[in-house]
Amino acid sequence: MLLVPFHSMEEEMAYEDLRSFLDALGSDLLRVNQALDPKFEMAALLREVQSGGQAVLFETVTGCPGARVVGNILSSRRALALALGTAPEDLAQTYRRNKARSLPAVLLGGAAPAQEVIHRGPEDLLSILPILTHHDRDVAPYITCGLVLAKDPETGRRAMGIHRVMCPRGKRLGILLGGPPFTRLHGAAEAQGRPLEIAVALGVDPATLLASVVKIGPLGPDKFDIAGALRGLPLELVRARSVDLEVPARAEIIIEGHVLPGVREPEGPFGENTGCYFTNSSPVVEVTAVTHRRDFIYPGLCPWTVEVDHLLSLAAGTELLGQLQAQTYGVLDLEMIAGTCAFSAVISVRGCRPTEVRRVILLALALDRRLKSVTVVDEDVDIRSPREVAWALATRCQPDRDTVVLRGVEGYVIDPSTLGGDTGSKIGFDATRGPGAAFDKVTVPAAARAKARAVVAELEVRKRAGSL
Repeated sequence: MLLVPFHSMEEEMAYEDLRSFLDALGSDLLRVNQALDPKFEMAALLREVQSGGQAVLFETVTGCPGARVVGNILSSRRALALALGTAPEDLAQTYRRNKARSLPAVLLGGAAPAQEVIHRGPEDLLSILPILTHHDRDVAPYITCGLVLAKDPETGRRAMGIHRVMCPRGKRLGILLGGPPFTRLHGAAEAQGRPLEIAVALGVDPATLLASVVKIGPLGPDKFDIAGALRGLPLELVRARSVDLEVPARAEIIIEGHVLPGVREPEGPFGENTGCYFTNSSPVVEVTAVTHRRDFIYPGLCPWTVEVDHLLSLAAGTELLGQLQAQTYGVLDLEMIAGTCAFSAVISVRGCRPTEVRRVILLALALDRRLKSVTVVDEDVDIRSPREVAWALATRCQPDRDTVVLRGVEGYVIDPSTLGGDTGSKIGFDATRGPGAAFDKVTVPAAARAKARAVVAELEVRKRAGSL
């Protein structure tokens, strides 16, 4: 159901669940009736159509009668804008404005859709869910967009994030807990010799999915509250059935379980968002229950695709932009470079001296531990055009003068170039212009550009008329 949000004076709409968002996609939802296999075939189709910006709903799943699978739901800025009730050009502004509001989650009164069907102590997760296998060398099916949930037993503070989950046959899963707060929570539980209770929510509304990848820090707001703020509607929760946690009541699927203390097993290889395979010795989850809607929709997210690019660009990129603008003058915009797993970014500035540009570089590389390289350009360069960014680097940057290198910094766990170590390096490029007309970018008079666009538009009209 589509609801008018709490701030109904604005032209925004809130989606209480994944289904209401899919209904709103209209022609941007591609329905596939042909039976496809969760092993390789669905992921292959999602990759084939990703550049078109359409979500895909698989109506017939080989080996799982009655289930459906959806993917590519946020594979365009248009879809992201729809999720937040705004225009594509206003995405960053809307995200930051909504996130600042904070809207606390509430307990659902009555039966929860996510618990219409309950499996207690299931013996084999793959007999219930059509979990996708993505790449030819993946060791098993993997959950790639499950919201992993836990809480600090001492403070009650909740944690939420996306972590990959390996799903071999049986009820034991491998989970990569690659960063805080889950590494801290798991470490604290292990130190006491007890399991860490977790849940994995699958098939949530897109704003809640976005909230799960927001960087908040140890003293930041509750991500459930951020989800409510982004969607403009309090996130409804329900108590899990076998663990002491609250979970999204309108999710499609909830997996409940315990991360076992002192247990590590091989996990992977799996094709990560880096575009490379990654293997780890990871904690093990024992599943205690699975709940879901009667006619559940399983969500698939293919690693190293434009959907991942859009998620990271809006969440991580917009967060970093806000931090930089709060701490330095002249920063205008920031773009995470597609295909780099948010390891690389371009920053646009206005009126910054070389020392100020260097400060922007150092701040950006320090604030985001994932960020590995950053390029700073002037406002006359389109940071979303790889050609223009490359032009700025080629004509406005001298490597011996305009390069900043940081050594011995924290590496990112899935970055293969660290060669398995925990330290790495970072680099920044000052590609801003120097003084004088020699750095002026060539332009075409505005009147000529306007006339050219009018002619092209007229030719397009004639072309369409001729094809009718």
